[in-house]
Amino acid sequence: MTEQTISLERLEETINVFGSFDENIRLIEHELGVTVVSRDSQLKVAGEDPEGVMLAVRAIENLMQLASKGETIHEQNVRYIIQLVREGKESQIVSLAADVLCITAKGKPIKAKTLGQKKYVEAIRDNVVTLGIGPAGTGKTYLAVAAAVAAFRAKEINRIILTRPAVEAGERLGFLPGDLQSKVDPYLRPLYDALFEMLGPETYQKYLERGNIEVAPLAYMRGRTLDDSFIILDEAQNTSREQMKMFLTRLGFGSKIVITGDVTQIDLPGDKVSGLREAMRVLKGVEGIAIMRLGEADVVRHAMVQKIIKAYEADEQRREKKEKR
Repeated sequence: MTEQTISLERLEETINVFGSFDENIRLIEHELGVTVVSRDSQLKVAGEDPEGVMLAVRAIENLMQLASKGETIHEQNVRYIIQLVREGKESQIVSLAADVLCITAKGKPIKAKTLGQKKYVEAIRDNVVTLGIGPAGTGKTYLAVAAAVAAFRAKEINRIILTRPAVEAGERLGFLPGDLQSKVDPYLRPLYDALFEMLGPETYQKYLERGNIEVAPLAYMRGRTLDDSFIILDEAQNTSREQMKMFLTRLGFGSKIVITGDVTQIDLPGDKVSGLREAMRVLKGVEGIAIMRLGEADVVRHAMVQKIIKAYEADEQRREKKEKR
């Protein structure tokens, strides 16, 4: 049996790291095969595997460091810190105490939660065009909307424009009730939801009526030049080559573009090339354009989402191997 001791200095940080009903410590115990006991002002970490004990101690110490910087510790933080410690990336953990990107209408601070998200936010800040590619739950769209709202509040831009290609609706649009806007509104709902959370429904409606916010299908972008705007193209994997070129050339003076998508979820017909895939190839190395890839480690939804993504990635690799034979 191996045992190590951690000194506890501040009660508030310790409570934060332990979580409700000690759920965070229970998770560390389960993941690393250790037992953690609090005695007086110390934590005793014990286990049969010396490496597991060492990793648990390092994970707890890094979580305490994040807590000391005002970070709220959740299950997702704990799982991610354990992963970084296992991979020997401890030196980068302190950088996760990132600056607040945006404050929601209810006062919730929006921050990057993983190293990949942090690099993504920095890329948006430092580049004119940013491509954010990754699976569901990595915060591609949510962080882009938060960056847009932050830029709008700082008066860096005059308008936020959110758009998506209406691919999946296809011919079914004609069977939906109402005018064209009513038909595409349900499809654009994820973008509305993010803006509602950042601004609140009333403020959102006010800016919408003034023309400071526009949420529209990609087809509405044709023939326009968009100055002093923060433009987000979501679900970009479903654009055609022509649509992507059309969208990129809408860029005007004082504007930023963020393009988000998941190249594993392309809904285009088999004979059509994804505009996002093409853009990743064509724009690689162009100054002022960043291509950021987020992976399953950057998923900040339920832990099961990471497992699902891993399972699909493994299946995809098996299929590719079979096709090569």
